Amino acid sequence: MQKFGGTSVGTVERIRNVAKRCLAAQRAGNDVVVIVSAMSGETNRLLALAHEVTKIPDAREMDVIASTGEQVTAALTALAIQEEGGKARSFLGHQVKILTDGSFAKARIKTIDGAKIFDALKQGKIAVVAGFQGVDENGDITTLGRGGSDTSAVAVAAALGAGACEIYTDVDGVYTTDPNMCKAAKKIDRISYDEMLELASLGAKVLQLRSVEIAMKHGVPVHVRSSFSDVEGTWVVKEDKDLESIVVRGVAYDKGDARVHIDGVEDAPDSMARLFGALAERNISVDMIVQTAAAAASSTGKRADVTFTLPKTDLARAKPFIEEIGKSLGATGARYKEDIAKVSIVGLGMRSHSGVAAKMFRILADKNVHIQAISTSEIKVSCIIPLADTEAAVNALHEGFGLG
Repeated sequence: MQKFGGTSVGTVERIRNVAKRCLAAQRAGNDVVVIVSAMSGETNRLLALAHEVTKIPDAREMDVIASTGEQVTAALTALAIQEEGGKARSFLGHQVKILTDGSFAKARIKTIDGAKIFDALKQGKIAVVAGFQGVDENGDITTLGRGGSDTSAVAVAAALGAGACEIYTDVDGVYTTDPNMCKAAKKIDRISYDEMLELASLGAKVLQLRSVEIAMKHGVPVHVRSSFSDVEGTWVVKEDKDLESIVVRGVAYDKGDARVHIDGVEDAPDSMARLFGALAERNISVDMIVQTAAAAASSTGKRADVTFTLPKTDLARAKPFIEEIGKSLGATGARYKEDIAKVSIVGLGMRSHSGVAAKMFRILADKNVHIQAISTSEIKVSCIIPLADTEAAVNALHEGFGLG
């Protein structure tokens, strides 16, 4: 199983390079299935067209538009393989068939029917599958969210029983942090599913979150590597004792969240259930949640202030619901802040080492970085900080934990 991202198929010449890699793998005795993304920049171009037509486009129609990028790449890749003397056939999500739920723009895969892929392989063909897309039970085209081609690749690999899934991208592996942010970042040879899952959820862009979830669930080894060289990349695998010995594996950051602060919510047992239930019903994900006693006293009983984060892309859609449910809970107002970032440290070794969080807070304090909220798990610590301090925080944490 091979997957090629947008930069790997960004030009016709690069698509020809992909075709040669696929044929080389086939000539080495492998059955080859390749998942392709849209050409770099194409999805953004398509979505921008939709936003020129309407400020808040219908989600179903957006998926119809966005899915065409991968359709073009799949057909071009199949043609390039044929031009190189090989046999290939392209497949779209509804042809495979990749069945998803009906959550447009962030659909989740339910089942994959690999029959047509197996038929193509039996005929000596390379199967080229359009990533990022599927179809729901109503026959509507759905997309899997940003980075969804990774999810397609790992899910198809699991469904076909592939021995490994190679993710070809424009970097040569997973790094201790973003090399564009920190010059001292270094490549990681092996990383556990759990660590990669946390890094992906916290802003690391190398692998999409759900692709790691599927790989971990089905035990699919994932090899992240460059499509422009033959250098060994990073293997994402089951954890072992060697991996557990490293306290902090990497530093991640995410500039894509907004902070919501609701004042004076009624402090009742069901208040949080009503607030976050209303958001969940509208398929709006929230992340860090902090509840504190309201600063101002109320004659109507106890009150609480609630702070949480959600994707900036969901903020415009969420505001009316937040204010509506806030009023029903007696809130005195809601405030929104978009100039924030989340910085995180991740490592299996945190389970058995104390003082890691305290060290992180001291490193940030020494750089005069104000922490606005904190979230932890067994193997990660995350802090919300001012957006302007992101680069300084990432570099300080990377150096402070000896990752360079």
